[in-house]
Parts: sequence; structure tokens; C-alpha cells
Amino acid sequence: MYQAIVSPQEDLFVAVRAGRQEAMQLPSAYYADLADLSDAGGIVPDWFSDAARQAWRIELADLPIRDVLMVRPPSASLVTYSRASWEINKGCNFTCKHCYLEQRPFAGLPLPEKLRLLDMLHDMGVLWFEITGGEPLIDQDFVPAYEHAHAAGMMMEVLTNGSRLYREELLDAFTARRPHKITVSMYGASPETADALTQTRGAFRNAYRGLVAAAGVGLPLEVTLIITKHNVEELDEMRAMVRGLGLPFKEYASISPTYTGKGSTLEAQVPSLVGKSDIFQGCPAGHTSFHVDPLGFTTMCKVGRDNPISLITEGPEGLMRLPAIADAQMLRTGGCTGCKLSSTCRVCRPMARVYQEAKAPLSHYCQHGMKEK
Repeated sequence: MYQAIVSPQEDLFVAVRAGRQEAMQLPSAYYADLADLSDAGGIVPDWFSDAARQAWRIELADLPIRDVLMVRPPSASLVTYSRASWEINKGCNFTCKHCYLEQRPFAGLPLPEKLRLLDMLHDMGVLWFEITGGEPLIDQDFVPAYEHAHAAGMMMEVLTNGSRLYREELLDAFTARRPHKITVSMYGASPETADALTQTRGAFRNAYRGLVAAAGVGLPLEVTLIITKHNVEELDEMRAMVRGLGLPFKEYASISPTYTGKGSTLEAQVPSLVGKSDIFQGCPAGHTSFHVDPLGFTTMCKVGRDNPISLITEGPEGLMRLPAIADAQMLRTGGCTGCKLSSTCRVCRPMARVYQEAKAPLSHYCQHGMKEK
């Protein structure tokens, strides 16, 4: 199994290793050297083994390149992207009160079409790849799809509620083909709280069991503490629980409407935490990254879903339209046209539109609303 990936990345060449933030930027001649050596069955050159030792503390000296490095060729497609996210299935075993998916049907592509989709993403140059849902680990094809993408040389991130992480077939897949990161959402520090927020009996027990099992085999985990009015009083306990497992964590309190513009999810928002996000500085969605839904329809991101393009029927060439579609969704329109506070706005335009469609109070997403408070 390869220890690192060497790949074109837009106009650059990089070397990356799953689970590590450190990366190398390679001159084109060095990338070509590694590609030639790999094709010829050569060994890792000294300059790369020295750099890998310094960056990742691994020893690659004198090893065959094909055994330890995945050297990806330049994109075979006229359309190139470096990042993608994929809802393998919107189905979920939780029914969280704050979920941005209004409906969660259990439906997706058959496995052969899933694998064909992944091959297209690889051919477009996608290196950073996120699998999400719904709950991705309940999809019957998750393991073969994950293994296929990993074998193609993608830096894999999986977003999950953790409730199935303890299962042997998943732990085996993740230990054999290590992901770059598994991000696990936490909904409370007790069964009473987490089960109530997720509206699922046993949610806390299974998610905690999954975290313990995955941490026990050394998988690269990060926990997202989902903060709502239902669990905010347990926030300190949630932090302590994750620290006790020795895991890094982030906190997320920006509850949004559903991407179809339904505002019922906002009832879970903690009022004192509204408007605490960073100022929006722009986004390359649709230009260097994109999102794919369970049926293979591609949009700029998970929120901006206008004019979806079918990768299955149109292929990568269809995405030539995506940058213009994304640019149109980023224009300030409606109540945001001509806003003098745009430089301090904390939400992107597609998200602002969702708030507007949900008829959310200005204080949830707009600096004008903040001034009025």
C-alpha cells in the first residue's frame, strides 16, 4: 500500500500523505523524475526520501517507488478540478432536528455507476475527496466505493455521525487504506441529550462506541461539536469527553436553513451564538471544487445547487458550464443588491439566499440585523 501520493494539483505538483497536514510542492522536473522512475520500476531517489523523512518521519530510502508512492499522471480530461465532495446517499439513520437536508431518501447510483463516477473524478484530477451523506457509512456500497477512490490516489475525508465506526468491516477498510481524515459529529454528552437531538434511540451509545473503536486503532479522527439549544448546556462535558479520547475537535454553531429554503432547522440555533462566523472572503466553489449528489448531479457546492449537471449522462465535459453557473449564484441579488456592508458579510451569497427564502430574521445572517440588536 502506498505511503504518499504525488500528483498534479492545478498548475502545481505536490506530494501529500494521508493524515498529515505537511505537504511538499515539487518542481515540475522533480515530478517528472518520480513519474519516470515509477514507470521504469525504479527506487525512491535520495532527495525524496530525505524530504519524506523530514516532513512525515517515514523511511522510504531504497524502496521501490511502486510499493510506496502513488504517482498520479496529469489529468486526462479537458476539465480539471482539485477537490470534490460526494453525497454517496442522502439516507441517514439519524433524524436530526437541525439537518440542512430537508428530505433524506435512501437512494443512489448502483455500484457500477458509482465506480464510473469515481473514475471520472480521478480523470479530472480530483485529489482531495470528501464522502458525505446523509450518513455515508450506511450505504451498502460505501466500502467498495471508498476502496476504489483510495486506490485511485485520492486524499479521502469521510463525514459521519460515527454510529457505525465500530463495525469490523469498516475498521478493516480504514486501517488497510488509511483516510486523510474522518470527521465525526457529536450531538451531546449524554444519551438523553444526543438521542433527543438526533431523534434516534441509541444514537449516543453507538456514536461514542464508534469513536472509541476508531481511536483505538489509530485512525485520523476529528470531532465536530454540533452546538444547538438542545445541548449547549453540555458543551463543557462534550469538550472534556473528546479531550479524554485524545482527539482534536472543532465547534460548529451556525445552524442554517435547509438548502431548499426551509427555516424549521433554525429553531435549534443558540441565539447568543448567531453571527459568530468569520467574514466571508470569497470561495472557489465551481472553479476548483464541486459537489456531486447521490444520483451524479454536480453543483458548485452543497448549498448552491442551481442548474445541476449530470456527470453520468454528460461526462466531465458538462462541467465546462459550472464556473459560469457558480458565478451567477455568487452575485448579490434581491435584498443584498447594493449592500454597503458587503465587506463585512459573514455568509456567501447562496447561503444568504437560502436564509432569505426561509424568511429567517436578519440577525441570523445579515450585518444589518446585527446592528439592530
